[in-house]
Amino acid sequence: MFTFLMIGAHPDDMDLRCGGLATRLKRKGHNVIFLSMTNGNAGHMSMEKDALRERRLLEMREAALRYGAIRYETFDIDDGYLAADIPTRDRLIRFIRKETPDVIITHRTCDYHPDHRACGQLVCDSCYLVGVPMVCPDTPAMRKHPAILSCEDRFSVPVPFRPDVCVPIDDAIEAKVQGVLCHVSQMYEWLPYDGHWQDVLSAPDRESQTEALRDRFHKRFSATVKRFPDSFPRGTVYGEAFQRDEYGTPLSEELYRVMTAAADDPL
Repeated sequence: MFTFLMIGAHPDDMDLRCGGLATRLKRKGHNVIFLSMTNGNAGHMSMEKDALRERRLLEMREAALRYGAIRYETFDIDDGYLAADIPTRDRLIRFIRKETPDVIITHRTCDYHPDHRACGQLVCDSCYLVGVPMVCPDTPAMRKHPAILSCEDRFSVPVPFRPDVCVPIDDAIEAKVQGVLCHVSQMYEWLPYDGHWQDVLSAPDRESQTEALRDRFHKRFSATVKRFPDSFPRGTVYGEAFQRDEYGTPLSEELYRVMTAAADDPL
């Protein structure tokens, strides 16, 4: 059994980027942990921070069940204020050492959101130091460094995303969509408001909103296969893509097969 640690800046980040892979890995018996580096308490147009923080915690727990009861952890850092500083780096180093993941998946450091950039930078800054005993000496250093992967994005500066590991998720798409929709404060409220999603904003009732959102997310989660058609098996409709990060240990062939093999493959 392998351990996969998926580190996002906000409570729904890894759901959107890794929910299909998380579902498939759990079905195969692997250990999957989602870590949100912030509590998400700024992602709304009207709720007060404390109420939103508690609401998003409940949404995280509900979403985790959809992926097969993964573990969902969060650092209680305010949304919008994540910084790649030494105290947060040390906190992350201790967390990684405690969980001893084989693979870490996170954001790239080029991104529109400062929390996303800081999250990716913190992982980069931690990935070597997790094996240095004199850094955070109160936590035993790792003797084997994890592989590091970055989630897909559309940014081209300084370099475009490279699809090194492409995971078909047709068999997990329904669980992924259901998990994403558990983040009600984001999918039904904040993101439609922030992104001017008129199809969702103008829907007359919750059922119509859900239908509009499902259509949006099915299109979004199929866009990766259309973007990289030669990287997925023929006939794949939905997929997730990840880039190997040179800071981490190279991804082994066994781990690659675990991530990409068909659902009925016991790996």
